Amino acid sequence: MTSSAELADQLAADAVQLEREIAEIDLLVTQARTEAARHETRRATAADKLAQLGESSSVKEAVDLANQVATLTRRAALMDGQLEILEGKKKSIARLHASIRASADRVRELDGRAAGGAGDPSADDDGAVLPVAVSRLVLSAQEDLRREIARAMHDGPAQSLTNIVLQAEIVERLVVMDPASASGELRQLVAMVQQTLEATKAFIFDVRPMVLDDLGLVPTLRRSARDRGRRAGSAVAFESMGVDRRLPVETESGIFRIVDEAMASYLAARPDRISLSLDWGDLLVVTLRASRPPKEVPGLEFSESSETMPAALEAMVAERRAKHQAAVESARKAAIIRLPARLQKDLVHRAATIGLEAEILEDGSCLRLTVVVPGSAPDADQPDAITD
Repeated sequence: MTSSAELADQLAADAVQLEREIAEIDLLVTQARTEAARHETRRATAADKLAQLGESSSVKEAVDLANQVATLTRRAALMDGQLEILEGKKKSIARLHASIRASADRVRELDGRAAGGAGDPSADDDGAVLPVAVSRLVLSAQEDLRREIARAMHDGPAQSLTNIVLQAEIVERLVVMDPASASGELRQLVAMVQQTLEATKAFIFDVRPMVLDDLGLVPTLRRSARDRGRRAGSAVAFESMGVDRRLPVETESGIFRIVDEAMASYLAARPDRISLSLDWGDLLVVTLRASRPPKEVPGLEFSESSETMPAALEAMVAERRAKHQAAVESARKAAIIRLPARLQKDLVHRAATIGLEAEILEDGSCLRLTVVVPGSAPDADQPDAITD
């Protein structure tokens, strides 16, 4: 059995270790920035010299400069990619550090309450005793998060950087052996670097959007809507009405994760229209809706029945009318874009755990979150809409 005091001490020790890792990353970031700036300066100087070579220059001098430019381009690209990775890792670890610190404080608070409760059978002189499974769950959750980040880094940016190194080596050999062919391979290298940087930024955004910490919920959701819509080939209409304000960190993170996952699910169904709106007031109402028009059903080719219509014909008309109405209703239901039932349940549960009210409306095609906004209502003379 593990006591709550021991669990809190373990969490505090983990937080101290993470602080050391953050300090080490800060040092690596500083070194990476210095190296990247130095390589870029040298690359620009070499590129200028290569561009200024005249016809009287020797082939060896041109080859040496081109080789130097390719090498420095490769090194600068690697340092830039490493810098992006380090900054993303720092953000992730800082978030984990804050969470562990908060958990340690919470465990100590619960331990103090339990120890002060007279007659509480779970309390003793050493503090409240917790099952081993609880402490294992906390520690395993930390390891699972680290493992997930490491795997994603290995399969994504790290693999791309390896490909860049190989391509740079090809360019380096061609500059010496076949300078005419080197230019095409160099352009491909630059394209690979740009693609890797974009993928790294997307990975960092998925792990923990830095813009969420720096600017808040509206810019983060706007970027998420734009990026996801672009990747899915379906523009997401974004609108923010009223004056946005900063919310508690866990609330902003919860809203972003819930909306982002629901948006990804809706876009996977390829809707004709998807919209995201935020309405700021004493309550923040976030509405995500996806829709597409139902397939057209051929209309009926007969007029309304009359009293002079034979009974058999009238029965046939009524049967056809019922089938037509059933076809219209079937087309309407088929056009509805629903969140999967399991995802609906999960989103509602997660919203409740952080104090949000989540509603699944319009047969599953609409998600609405309602959040109590701390502070006073915005002034009436402020601009009341920001629309993308």
